[in-house]
Amino acid sequence: MNRIFRFLLVAFSVVIITSCGEYQKVLKSTDYEYKYKKAKEYYEKKQYAKSVTLFEEVAPIFSGTSKAAEAYYYYAKSYLGQKDYYSAAMYFRSILEKYPRSEYAEECQYLVGYCFYQLSPYVRLDQSDTDMAISALTRYTMLYPDTEKAKEADHMIKKLNDKLTYKAYLNATLYYDLEDFKAAVVSLKECLREYPNSKYTEDLMYKLFRAKYLLGRNSVDEKKRKRLNSAMDEYYRYVDAFPESKHRKDVDRSFAHIKKMLNLKEEDLNIK
Repeated sequence: MNRIFRFLLVAFSVVIITSCGEYQKVLKSTDYEYKYKKAKEYYEKKQYAKSVTLFEEVAPIFSGTSKAAEAYYYYAKSYLGQKDYYSAAMYFRSILEKYPRSEYAEECQYLVGYCFYQLSPYVRLDQSDTDMAISALTRYTMLYPDTEKAKEADHMIKKLNDKLTYKAYLNATLYYDLEDFKAAVVSLKECLREYPNSKYTEDLMYKLFRAKYLLGRNSVDEKKRKRLNSAMDEYYRYVDAFPESKHRKDVDRSFAHIKKMLNLKEEDLNIK
């Protein structure tokens, strides 16, 4: 067993040394056609660290030639293979700018969006990369609507939009959770304006009513009536949109308290 293990170890070491020796030979070569050929071979073998280094050197050499788009394409794909999504996105986008009519344009447009999709961060962080992904993927679906990749792009766009909606929801409800009801009214209204039909709409409208009610209830006398009237308007909007809401008893109790504070009777409200 030990003899077999030693044999395998020696064989493996020979392969590694030979491979490293070959790669060093390629690096030192001044034959750029040879380097380009070897770079593609390393890429096909998924040895992306080696292919990136070689394409980085040879791609600029082929600028202005018929191989330029292909060289930069494999350069970008090598970064993608390494999961360096930012570098890959930059080079895919560069290909679109420099070689918009190349055979790689369609795939590059998709991959720009895909890379930024992979870069899209945790929901509470800055979502600039999410916006970039949506923009690139939307452009892909507009340019190539009937492709199989367009369906994948639509799926990614939906997930990214859901993330942005959730982030907006978290931001909007933060002030409510902190019991800063004046700021909560502003943030909740803005979120409803920007995302009027999201899955968070009912919760946002409920919290907007509660924020207005609590703000009015705790206001000084000169501001109380105006703010409570605004809360009443919000109550009507909420129960009209969600008459069977699980919060209905709660909002009805709050509404009754508003009427009491305003000294209103049913006939004053013009309702049955």
